[in-house]
Amino acid sequence: MVSVGRAMGFGAAAAAAAGAAAAGVAVDRAAAARRRLGALDPADGFAHRADLELKVIASDGLNLHVEVDTPDDLDPALPTIVMSHGYCLSLRGWVLQRRAFVQAGYRVVLWDQRSHGESEKSELAHCTIDQLANDLRAVIDATCPDGPLVLVGHSMGGMTTMAFTRLHSELVRERVTAVAFVSTAAGGEGLTDLGMGPLVGRAIGQAGPRVLSRLAPHQKWLAPVRRIGRNVEDLLVDRFSFDSPVSEATVRFAADLILATPFEVMAAFLPALRMHDEHETLAALLDKQVLVINGTGDLLTPPQRSEEIVERLPGAEHVVVEESGHLIMLEHPEVVTGQILALIDRAEADAAAGIAVSDKPRVRRKVIDIAKGRLVRRAKAASKSPEKAEARAKSPSKASS
Repeated sequence: MVSVGRAMGFGAAAAAAAGAAAAGVAVDRAAAARRRLGALDPADGFAHRADLELKVIASDGLNLHVEVDTPDDLDPALPTIVMSHGYCLSLRGWVLQRRAFVQAGYRVVLWDQRSHGESEKSELAHCTIDQLANDLRAVIDATCPDGPLVLVGHSMGGMTTMAFTRLHSELVRERVTAVAFVSTAAGGEGLTDLGMGPLVGRAIGQAGPRVLSRLAPHQKWLAPVRRIGRNVEDLLVDRFSFDSPVSEATVRFAADLILATPFEVMAAFLPALRMHDEHETLAALLDKQVLVINGTGDLLTPPQRSEEIVERLPGAEHVVVEESGHLIMLEHPEVVTGQILALIDRAEADAAAGIAVSDKPRVRRKVIDIAKGRLVRRAKAASKSPEKAEARAKSPSKASS
């Protein structure tokens, strides 16, 4: 006779096996659903060749990878758009915006923050937001030493922009016409919650650097594991990056960006993110056109974190995109691009009319990506039609029954 303990053990094992099987089915279904949304892929894919690539030397001697795109018919009176990417990403994450900005006639400067992308790996002591701000100054000095600027920062890139405003206030005052904060926050508290609450977030924040540092020497051995568990990896990236349907290619592109970041780099910047506090710095942007944009489903920097920025900037515009996660520039690229171009247009129009930003009220709007919604519905409808036809072909006819 089987003992109660063994029976419970068998039951637990069976439950675990059933759970794993159910999870596997869910992952497979999610992967299949994404494969049917190829209509959401960008027309020109995610590859891009810059007009110019260069290395910029940071204040501590580190090489920063910088790319510049310039339209053929550049109007020198237009501002240069300088874009800073987020934590565990690279300048490649802006691929859909940089193309659109060049088509709109703007010169675009992008850079890989230290230890990210193709920039050199930094010493641990220099993995700070202030150092990133000084790096941004070096990039600007090397690529656009004069003329008006528009600063765009996503996540950690937005934090870099805030620190830059504090450390290089004179340049900001004299040359920056507009600033876009994309999925970012003025303070680092709670950024590691991942939507799981402060208790879990605190544990992640405290244990994260230690765990990542221990895993770092073994990262090269994870490539085969990543290939085997790609569907699970995609599901996790999808969960924490997006809040609406995206294509398989988009999820894979995002996963490759994130997981290309060495674990020791992830660990090095976590303390800098937690200690980030630039609430008081925002006062220096009172006379600048400011756009704050993020998504309702952003688990890393939810809308209330963006609202903290808007509360300190009376003339700011806060745009919250429905069904959007942290990687909003990949999930709703046309919305992000359109909002930033509208920001630049407002700055130019108000400057021409002599309207002070401080005299304008805050604007808060919720936006729905209607165009993407239509594409998703069409893609889903098209994917169901072959399935229905196949089901009808396999089912026995009434005549034979």
